[in-house]
Amino acid sequence: MRVLGVDPGMHETGWAVLDGAAPGAVPRLVASGLIRTEPGVPLPERLKAIHAGLSRVLAEHAPQACAIEEMFFTTIATTVRATLQARGVALLAAAQAGSPVHEYNPKTVKLTLTGSGRAEKAQMQTVVQKALGLAERLRPNDVADAAAIALCHLRTGRLKGLRVLDAWGGRR
Repeated sequence: MRVLGVDPGMHETGWAVLDGAAPGAVPRLVASGLIRTEPGVPLPERLKAIHAGLSRVLAEHAPQACAIEEMFFTTIATTVRATLQARGVALLAAAQAGSPVHEYNPKTVKLTLTGSGRAEKAQMQTVVQKALGLAERLRPNDVADAAAIALCHLRTGRLKGLRVLDAWGGRR
């Protein structure tokens, strides 16, 4: 099974494509990247760029599911508004590609991958690195977060018939 994880943001939208683990194997990072938009560009053009970038990823990698970060509450209204708009574009791109969308809040992702809903960024990156058998941590943070969201989806077992593995390769 192939999953596209998306960490939406107006300035940077991280994405990571993972192949789900076959029995006895660990999940594999297929591709990852960052879609960047510049603050001085008009909002419709920035949203268009995010949509086009995610649409290309969806067309190229044909995931069976998309896992997208849910909106969480913050005190910075402009950040919330921008993230919601980028998230909406990500949902649209997935719907247009016919890829089912599953949403996860940051606390659920952390709890699923580390056992603690309050895990720090460095701990999350280490778990993602180990779970995917990578020599180094994924960079930048938005790409690592997208991979964590995809891993969370694989571990929740929402993909029918998929055997999920823990961060150290053991079956759950």
